Amino acid sequence: MFGYMYLPIAVLGFYSFNDSAYSASWEGFTLKWYQKLLTDGRLLSALQNSLIVAVVAVAISAVLGTMMAVGLAKYKFWGKGLYQGVAILPVVIPDIAMAVATLVFLTVVGLPLSLGTIIAAHGVFCLAYIAVLVSSRLVNLDPHLEEAALDLGATPFQAFIKVLLPELRPAIIAGCLLAFVLSMDDFLISSFTAGAGSNTLPMEIFSRIRTGVKPDINALSVLLILASGTIALIAESIRYQSNKPRFQ
Repeated sequence: MFGYMYLPIAVLGFYSFNDSAYSASWEGFTLKWYQKLLTDGRLLSALQNSLIVAVVAVAISAVLGTMMAVGLAKYKFWGKGLYQGVAILPVVIPDIAMAVATLVFLTVVGLPLSLGTIIAAHGVFCLAYIAVLVSSRLVNLDPHLEEAALDLGATPFQAFIKVLLPELRPAIIAGCLLAFVLSMDDFLISSFTAGAGSNTLPMEIFSRIRTGVKPDINALSVLLILASGTIALIAESIRYQSNKPRFQ
């Protein structure tokens, strides 16, 4: 099973060092395709757009997702169960359904498609992932920590900043890293909500592979896999460490 999953990735990595402009035959080892990526203006522009979208969407989602998770954990209000279900829908519904729904909404409100609409669309699913991870951390926290801080004279804001937030920080960071990877890799939602001249990296890659996979795309894919895998590993490590209680 693992061979079936990872053998194509190994083959892709192997041919990214192929001196031939076509992947059909091996003609020698080279690093020129990796060097070519550094001078490809269109790819660099698409990478810049993807980074802007991911960083801004994750930054906004980190604040809103944390607030939502804390609010749902601490307060009771009418319709809370329904709100919790709706809040995590972006995690479970298919990307194509979310992409179409977002496009219809943007069309109805008359908002022109641009890089900003991609950020707004990405913010929706980034918020959901961050909220889920922060909520899972809140479940394992001792609810008396904040109460103890309040009994010692701290204000609710001070108790949140000095007691609760440090406990949630690892989960927030892990959620941000995971959301960043998902945003960088997203194609469907971006393609439905992008305006003219706002191509992201996955969109640029897709437009090129329709005419055949070239070694420079292989090289770019290898770099993306390594970067995404590293970030995901760091996020999982942080999430695992966050589940260990700091106070006994």
